[in-house]
Amino acid sequence: MDAKFMKEALRLAEEAAERGEIPVGAVIVKDGEIIARASNRREEKQNALSHAETEAISIACTVLHSWRLDGCELYVTLEPCPMCAGAIINARIKTLVFGAYDSAAGSIDSVVNLCSYPYNHRPEIYGGIYEDECAGLLSDFFRNLRKFR
Repeated sequence: MDAKFMKEALRLAEEAAERGEIPVGAVIVKDGEIIARASNRREEKQNALSHAETEAISIACTVLHSWRLDGCELYVTLEPCPMCAGAIINARIKTLVFGAYDSAAGSIDSVVNLCSYPYNHRPEIYGGIYEDECAGLLSDFFRNLRKFR
């Protein structure tokens, strides 16, 4: 794992917050190089599928000209939801590194671990990386959101 990749995901999450999106950022790395960067775009696109992870996976598939992201690492600031966990499994992502745990929808460890089921692929998982920074960004975003409602 490389801290610079999680820091880049955090930077993307901060940009998302500035746009009024839930602050989640994701980067996909192949052979030590970032090949995809994304953040939440659900509000912008008005699309429930536009999570940071799915946006990044889509970009990486285009870059690699393949739906198989073998050997890729995904760094994301929040534990993936069920949809994103499924996309990670289906894309064959080698390693998942996430920041904050999500007690409401986290589907890697918090609510359920979809990666523990006998699917045809299981990524290596590292959770809680830069957890305080990732969780703080989310807490600040929602605190400010409630303040202005």
